[in-house]
Amino acid sequence: MTVAQQTSDSTLLQATASMALEAIHVEKIYPTRPDFKALNDVSLAVQASECFALVGVNGAGKTTLIKSWLNLTQVSKGSLAIFGVDATTLEARQRMAYMPERFAPHGWLKTMDYIQLVLSLHGVAWSEAAAVQTLSDMGLQAGVLKLAMRECSKGMSQKIGLAAAFLSGRELLILDEPMSGLDPISRVQVKGLIRTMKEQGRTVFMCTHALGDVGELADRLAVMHGGEIRFVGTVPEWLAKYSTDNLEQAYLATVQG
Repeated sequence: MTVAQQTSDSTLLQATASMALEAIHVEKIYPTRPDFKALNDVSLAVQASECFALVGVNGAGKTTLIKSWLNLTQVSKGSLAIFGVDATTLEARQRMAYMPERFAPHGWLKTMDYIQLVLSLHGVAWSEAAAVQTLSDMGLQAGVLKLAMRECSKGMSQKIGLAAAFLSGRELLILDEPMSGLDPISRVQVKGLIRTMKEQGRTVFMCTHALGDVGELADRLAVMHGGEIRFVGTVPEWLAKYSTDNLEQAYLATVQG
């Protein structure tokens, strides 16, 4: 990256500090695959207080982009920011909570211990009443707090991880496949909580394969394919662009075009 590009990117980050998330001309090339770009000139901005969905197949680059924002992987080119702060700094991540796609806490931890640990890392005081209410909103009884994580099903574990993120109080929630392993009733319950987060003015950024969830929840979406952003906009704009009322048809047209 040239000095001029670095200056331009820095100026742009300062000018868009109201954005919850921003990526500017980001590229990611792994040393073991120099001929392959996991992220190819990705530019994306997520507004504060919106529910934003990143859609794409496995291997599209969604998780790589999230890991780049979390500073879990270094990008080859470009800049990333969280609320206008350089994403490589610790300060940038102090206003966000993250729920990974492959959520696998230590099995010996009790549910209550896990949630307490997460909240302590976020500097949030433990409230059993708040934890019980949030778990109840997702169909789990208070007794689950006494269970070891290894005793919980995939769906139960998923809801516990989401509960910890929701209870964090953070302004930005990054949720990678939040509906993974959930039954239909649980999906409805989690969608309700995501709507509540948005009503509270919090930003929800979710990666998902489920187009139906995008149609129900997302203020805007981006379609990622082959490490590139193919579309950014609202669901109505997406459907109108391809002259269809079917999300699956719009998706196929986007990635095949």
